[in-house]
Amino acid sequence: MDGAIAPASEPGCHGGRQTMLAAADAAGKGAVMAQLAADYPRGPHDQPQSMCPAFGALRVGLRMRRVQTILSGSACCVYGLTFTSHFYGARRTVGYVPFNSESLVRGQLFEDIRAAVHDVARPEELDAVVVINLCVPTASGVPLDLLPKQINGVRVIGIDVPGFGVPTHAEAKDVLSGAMLRAARAEAMAGPVARPRALAELPTVALIGELFPADPPGVAAMLAPMGLAVAPPVPCREWRDLYAALDSVVAAATHPFYTATIREFVAAGRAVVGSAPVGVEGTADWLDAVGAAANISAARIDAAKARALPAIEAARQACPVTARITISGYEGSELLVARALVEAGAEVPYVGTACPRTDWSEADQAWLAARGTHVQFRAALEQDVAAMREVRPDLAIGTTPLVQSAKEMGIPAIYFTNMVSARPLFGAPGMGALGGIVAAQTSGKARFAQMREFFADVGTGPTAGYGWTDIPSDPPGLRERNRRARETRARAAANQAMGS
Repeated sequence: MDGAIAPASEPGCHGGRQTMLAAADAAGKGAVMAQLAADYPRGPHDQPQSMCPAFGALRVGLRMRRVQTILSGSACCVYGLTFTSHFYGARRTVGYVPFNSESLVRGQLFEDIRAAVHDVARPEELDAVVVINLCVPTASGVPLDLLPKQINGVRVIGIDVPGFGVPTHAEAKDVLSGAMLRAARAEAMAGPVARPRALAELPTVALIGELFPADPPGVAAMLAPMGLAVAPPVPCREWRDLYAALDSVVAAATHPFYTATIREFVAAGRAVVGSAPVGVEGTADWLDAVGAAANISAARIDAAKARALPAIEAARQACPVTARITISGYEGSELLVARALVEAGAEVPYVGTACPRTDWSEADQAWLAARGTHVQFRAALEQDVAAMREVRPDLAIGTTPLVQSAKEMGIPAIYFTNMVSARPLFGAPGMGALGGIVAAQTSGKARFAQMREFFADVGTGPTAGYGWTDIPSDPPGLRERNRRARETRARAAANQAMGS
């Protein structure tokens, strides 16, 4: 059957990472998995704890106009991903191609995916169809590269985003963004392409990474004195925005883990700079780097700094931070948040990020290390919690389980994604927003102390809840009865095996 590449038996989600990797290699996905391993190297442990990585790619597709996303994976995985996407307000239909063991092993799943793509590829409605292989189809070798590249002018983008190959959902955003940029770059090289809705007349800087909506206009204001504008950020909101992003003169890796995306900008001949305009010193350094990469004169760079830096300094003085803070998360902007808080006056002894160390994060890591901050790349939850317990901060910024542990200890804590990523980060607005968050949250420390005192006599673990003061004991003879029951079942199974 056309496109049928399958192992002798179906790999299951429960098989473990090594089993799935071996199955993917045997099914012809060795090159795909090798590229993922090179782009997104793991840390000393298997991988960080976060939601299913494929959610990142799904999120990118769902946020784009005229793009239909189809998932190929186990029903339980698809249910979880669609639930999460709608929880985050996607309000978009997610396509799904179901399968069973027989259709997977016989190669029928690929045929069903191809039929689904042909069914939805209507040019009056869509610019692109994105098909995402989850763990089992990737391990089974479902060959999305054999799908047609276009159907009636509708692009078809097929990617593999297995949990055993992509460590975090943040990096899965890069998998799809890079694949789309690669296709858009090929189109632009082949001939004329559609004009973007808002095409800047000035040379542009492309910002890489999911940003708070107010940040790109703020960056544009900083760049204006240099004669530069801002291109549509990547991930983009529309296919034609990809052309505008590629047409930039500089790509700014504000989120430094977008390895595949950066590779496409480099292939297009664009200069790439790291870090971002956070704080006074960070903004000055970033404007210098962008100006140098764009061949802007020193006078114009100085003019840009003269306009931007006083406002950031004023915001810093208006919202000083005197707290001790630990930061952890999986968004990729943790180092930038730490830089801004340190400049605002905070003590930040520890930053943990689930993302990897890259060339584009080196400047931020070195800056923080010089100021006594330990940066843990590919951080595990256990490392983040251990650092928090050792530091005993005035405020812990982190993931949901870390926030839970902090509150159990009576430490004020906030969820990075909902509280920090949902506010501006760059320039003066970012400095003011972070200062306001810290002031509001650290003021509640006394309230946490009262809560801990109030619940002091309530147990934990097996003694949790009201009315328990000791660990509940087993009823007399329970363990012995259970032991005899297990032995009886084992003898019955052995006798049945001998009889057969």
